[in-house]
Amino acid sequence: MLCALIMAGGKGERFWPLSTEEKPKQFLKLLGEKTMIQMTVNRLKDLIPIERIFVVTGERYTSLVKEQLPKLPEKNIIVEPIGKNTAPCITLSAFKIEKQYKDATIAVLPSDHLIRNEEEFRNVIAAADSFIEENQDSIVTLGMKPDRPETGYGYIKTDKTNSIVKGLKVKSVEMFVEKPDIEKAEEYLKNGNFLWNGGMFVWKAKNILRLTEKYIKNTYDILKEIACSVEEEYMDKLKNNYALVDSVSIDYAIMEKVKDIYVIPSEFGWDDVGTWYSVERYRDKDENNNVCVGNIININSKNNIVVGKNKPVIISGLEDIFVVESDDVILIGKKDDIKDIKEIKGLYS
Repeated sequence: MLCALIMAGGKGERFWPLSTEEKPKQFLKLLGEKTMIQMTVNRLKDLIPIERIFVVTGERYTSLVKEQLPKLPEKNIIVEPIGKNTAPCITLSAFKIEKQYKDATIAVLPSDHLIRNEEEFRNVIAAADSFIEENQDSIVTLGMKPDRPETGYGYIKTDKTNSIVKGLKVKSVEMFVEKPDIEKAEEYLKNGNFLWNGGMFVWKAKNILRLTEKYIKNTYDILKEIACSVEEEYMDKLKNNYALVDSVSIDYAIMEKVKDIYVIPSEFGWDDVGTWYSVERYRDKDENNNVCVGNIININSKNNIVVGKNKPVIISGLEDIFVVESDDVILIGKKDDIKDIKEIKGLYS
């Protein structure tokens, strides 16, 4: 029984000032007429029915999830009282999903990524599901074939091809690699055995619970007690005890330690939409290579990113700058400084 778990708890600080702690990037329309989380759910619906799609998010975002995903069953919104990184929220969700669907396979997916070839994406998820049904103690991750020496992503080093499932190669994972410098990234691109790590995993719920018990038993024990509580006591136990779990990523806690892990090399037009540069890559541009969102008037300006909100924005004689308007702030800078937005936000705060 294939289910999806969409992780929707991130802050999206690199999209400030539009993305805020009250409404982070997964709830914004960064690339079109739908929000990032709506795009994520829509691309799954031809493979996984809405009743088997789950969203794990922070308590403060539950109303946004309900508003933007009105067809999602309320019981499928899994609440994390405070952010404790990905391992606890995935484990909490695995307990909940297994309770509803015995022998569930879970596809764990971020809520804020772009997938351009959605049919191919579903083919890859279906192949991973088939592999897991035959290899229930295994983990499958999705690795994107790199087309540039990217320093902003982690990498997966692959080993030999182990099998072909639904026409797709399934390779052994040799190791996970942290974000490299430019020299290493160029080396990985030439090598051919490295894939971008998109943070997407497919596994049996019972397997990830087994591995959590093995590698982070404190977290497992706390969450098992919460999961086994009667419905009337669940929320109180969750709020009182969740702070005691280990704050650790699933990559560090489990992925880097297990041996029975595989990757499907994937080509479905993936981007993690990590900065305003991503919006520049995928939004339509005018004849002067400007990305304009909102009521924007360009006069003799080119190669700019301008995101307006309420008022007309006029730029004249400017080149290679970005402008982002929110309800509270207008941020203007050189496009070269987009990488520093998180630090700029810290100075403003």
